[in-house]
Amino acid sequence: MPDNVPPTLLLIDGHSLAFRAFYALPVDSFQTRDGQHTNAIHGFISMLLNLLKNEKPTHLAVAFDISRFSFRTREYPEYKGTRGETPAEFIGQIPLLKDVLHAMNIETLEKEDFEADDILATLARQGSEQGFRVLVVSGDRDAIQLVTDDVTLLYPSRQGVTDLTRYDRDKVFERYGIEPHQYPEIAALVGETSDNLPGIPKVGEKTAVKWLNQFGSLDEILRRSDEIGGKVGESLREFQENAVRNRRLNRLLTDVELGAGPADFDRKPVNEQAVRDLFARLEFRTLLERVFKLDGITVDGGGASGGGGAGSAGSLIDEQAVVVPVPSNELDEELGAWLTRHSAAEPFGLALSAEILDGRPIGFGVAASDAAVFVPWSPDSRDYLPFENWLASDSPKIMHGAKHQIKAMISAGLPTTGITFDTSIAAWLLKSDGTPPTLADLVDRQLGETLPTPDPNQLVPDDDSVIGPAVQAWYIGRVARALNERLDEGSRSVLVDIEMPVLAVLAQMELDGVAVSHAQLSELSGELSTRANALAAEAFAIIEREINLGSPKQIQEVLFEQLGMPKTRATKTGYSTDAVSLADLQASSPHPFLDLLLSHRDATKLNQIVETLDKSIASDRRIHTTYVQTGSSTGRISSTDPNLQNIPVRTEEGRRIREAFMVGESFETLLTTDYSQIEMRIMAHLSEDEGLIAAFQSGEDLHRFVGARIFGVEPADVSSAMRSKVKAMSYGLAYGLSAFGLSKQLRIPTSEAKQLMSDYFERFGAVRDYLRNVVVQAREDGYTETIFGRRRMFPDLNSPNRVLRDNAERAALNAPIQGTAADILKIAMVNIAADLQVHQLKSRMLLQVHDELVFDVYPGEWNELAAIVTARMSTAAELKVPLDVQLGRGQNWNEAAH
Repeated sequence: MPDNVPPTLLLIDGHSLAFRAFYALPVDSFQTRDGQHTNAIHGFISMLLNLLKNEKPTHLAVAFDISRFSFRTREYPEYKGTRGETPAEFIGQIPLLKDVLHAMNIETLEKEDFEADDILATLARQGSEQGFRVLVVSGDRDAIQLVTDDVTLLYPSRQGVTDLTRYDRDKVFERYGIEPHQYPEIAALVGETSDNLPGIPKVGEKTAVKWLNQFGSLDEILRRSDEIGGKVGESLREFQENAVRNRRLNRLLTDVELGAGPADFDRKPVNEQAVRDLFARLEFRTLLERVFKLDGITVDGGGASGGGGAGSAGSLIDEQAVVVPVPSNELDEELGAWLTRHSAAEPFGLALSAEILDGRPIGFGVAASDAAVFVPWSPDSRDYLPFENWLASDSPKIMHGAKHQIKAMISAGLPTTGITFDTSIAAWLLKSDGTPPTLADLVDRQLGETLPTPDPNQLVPDDDSVIGPAVQAWYIGRVARALNERLDEGSRSVLVDIEMPVLAVLAQMELDGVAVSHAQLSELSGELSTRANALAAEAFAIIEREINLGSPKQIQEVLFEQLGMPKTRATKTGYSTDAVSLADLQASSPHPFLDLLLSHRDATKLNQIVETLDKSIASDRRIHTTYVQTGSSTGRISSTDPNLQNIPVRTEEGRRIREAFMVGESFETLLTTDYSQIEMRIMAHLSEDEGLIAAFQSGEDLHRFVGARIFGVEPADVSSAMRSKVKAMSYGLAYGLSAFGLSKQLRIPTSEAKQLMSDYFERFGAVRDYLRNVVVQAREDGYTETIFGRRRMFPDLNSPNRVLRDNAERAALNAPIQGTAADILKIAMVNIAADLQVHQLKSRMLLQVHDELVFDVYPGEWNELAAIVTARMSTAAELKVPLDVQLGRGQNWNEAAH
C-alpha cells in the first residue's frame, strides 16, 4: 500500500447484518439435509464477500451482541421490550456464523453488559485517531452518530449490502438537515419504536430538526421549552423526561475496554481446511468458490492448494468463464450463420431472452457459452427471417420464465418451439418450497456471482449497471448448465417430459381465455351486496348497535364481552375469530348473531370473488387467467389474476358463478372432464391394498364399498352418514389427518374417530403400512417421489422442532399422491393438445381447475374431441386400477358439470 493511502478498517454489526440476511433470503430455501437453516449465514457471507471485494479493507472485525440485556436494560427494563421473539430458525445460525468467520480468520468481538454498537463506536473512535479510514456496516440508525470526516456508515437495505446507502457527513446533512452527532437528539425527541423508547407525542422528525436548527442542541431545546408554543410545546414540557432518558440510552459508548484495537484486526488468509470442512457441513458450494477465489486459492474439488491462483489447472473457478461477452448485433445472413454455427457447438441449446414492452417483443438476446448476440426485432423488417425460422425450429432453446415471453412472441406472430429448459422451473423442481427464485437469485446461488442490476438510487442508470437481453441470455445459459448438473434422473425426466411440454400448452390457454358474461356477474354481485347488507342489518338489530363486521377486534368485543360467549383459541390480539374457530363456536354454542355473522362473511367473500372476476374480463369479453407452474410444492398448477380455483362448486352461488362462464362465439358447446377420485386411485396403486384395488376394479361406489367392510354391512345398507364418515377419513388419511382432526371434522367423539380409524386399518392394512413407510423412507432419503420421479424435499422431517417435524410428516404423506395426480393431469393435457393439432381440430382447451379441464367445442367435433379426451386422460398413467374419466356438456360451465 502506498504510504499516502490510509489503511481501511471495516467494522460490521454482526447481528444487524445477519438479521438483514435472514429476512432477505427465504428461510425454506436454505437448509442442509439434517434440517439446519442457513439463510442468515449464507446471506451474511455473501454480503461480506461483496464488501471485501468492493471496499478492500486492510483491517476487519465483526461485533456481536451477547444477549438483549445490557446496562441499558438495567436502567430501563422496557428497553427493546417490544421486539418479538427471535425466530427459532435464526437462533441456531449465529454460533455457526461465528465459526465460519473464525475459519476465515476474521476477528469477532462481544462484551458482557454492552451492545455491539458500543464496540463499533469504540473501535471507530480508535481507528479514526490512529489514522484509519473507517467503514461501519450497520442497519441500526443509531450508528449515524459515529459519522465523521474519517468514519462512513454503510447502511444496508432489506436486500443486503448490494444496496448500500453511504452516510458521510454530507449525506447525513442532505438526509436529515443536521450534523451526524445531532442525530441521537432527533431520535431522543421523536422516539425509537424499534427500541421501545417513546418520544415526545406530536413531535415528528421535521419538528425535531427545526428545533435543533433553531436552538442548537437538545439541552438548549429543553432549557428554553417555554419559548415553544402550542400543543406541541405543551407536549414537550410534559414529556421532556422521555427525551432526556432516550438521549442517555441512545448515546453509544466510545471507551469500552476491549483488550484489542484496530491494528490487531489486520486481514489474514483464510484457514483453508477449516473453511472446506464448515462449508461442506453447511452445503455451501458456490460460496466456497467465492471465498477461495477472493483469497487466490484454487478450488480443485478435493483438497488443494493454497498457492494456485484462480484459473489454474483443475480449478472450478476459471477467470475466462466469468468474462461477460460483449454482445454483437447481427442481421440477415450473418445472423443466420451465427445461429447455425453456435447451435452446432452447443448441444445443450442456446439461451434465449426476450425483451418485452407493453406485451410485445422489441428485442431478443441469444447466447452461447462464449458469445452473445442482440436482435432488435421489428415485425416489419425482413432482416430477421433467419432468426424467426430459428425460433420456430426444434433447435433446443433455454429460457428463464419462458411462458410470459412465449405468449408475447405468439401474439406478435412469432411461433416458438424447442424450449427444452426453463431455469425457473428447473430450480423449482430442485426446491419446490418457498418463493420461486429470480434469475438474480439463481446467478447468486448457482454461480456465486452477482447479476448486474441498476442502482435503485440512480434516476438514470449507468450503462454498465444495466443488463440487456443478450447478457441476460448468457447468464441464463450458464445457470441452466449448473442446474442441469444438480438434477437427478427422475427430476430431469419430469422437466423434459412433463413440465416443458405443458408450459407451451398453458401459454396458449392463457392467450385463448374463456368467455364470461359481464351481465350475469354484475347481477349476481348486486344480489350478494343486497344480501350482505340485509344480514348486517339483522346482526346489528340483535346487538342493538352497528359495528364493522370485518374487524376482528370489534367482533371479539361483541362475542366475548357483550354476548359472553365461550372464548375461542387465544391469539396475540385476543381470541380467534377466524372461520374455523367461529364455526366450532357456533356448533358448540349457537347464537343468532354468530349465524348472521358467518352468513355475512360468506356473502361478502363470494361477492369479492364475483367482483374480481368481473373486473378481469378483457376487451374480448374473455378472462385470461395466469397459470403458475411453480405455484405449489406438490406440482399442482395454480391460477392467478384472477384465481379460478377458489370458486365454490357445491353451493348455489358457486354454480351461478360458473353459469357466467360461457361457450365461446363460433363454438357449439363446452366440454368438461375430470378424473373420478384420482387421489384415492393413486393411494390404491401405491399401497397395493387388495381391498381398495378390488373396489375400483369392481366399479362400485368406493366409499360405499369401504363402508360396507368397515361397518360389517352390505353395500346397500351403508347409510349416508356412514358413507360421509368413510369419505372424510379416506381422504383425510392421505393428508395426515389425526383422530382428533377427524373427530372435529365429523363432529364425533375422539374415541369414536379412533375406533373408526382402527377399523379402517384393520381391513385395509396395506394403506396403514404404506402411509407409515412413506414417512420413514422420506426421513431417510430427505424427500418423497411421485411415480414419475418428481421429488419434494423434506429436511424438516429431522428437525428438533416438533411443530416443524409434525408439519413435514403430514405433508410427506400426501406429496407422492397429490404430486402424482398433478403429473398425470399434465401428461394428459400435453397429449390432448398434441392430438388436437395432429387431427387439425378447431376445438380449444380453455381451463384447468384442480383435476378438471374445460374445452370450447367447435361445431361437429364433439365425438372426436370426447374420444381424444377420454383416451388420453384414461391412459396418462399405468396404474393397478383404472383411471375413470367423467365428461359433461353444456352451454356454460355449470350446465356442463358432470
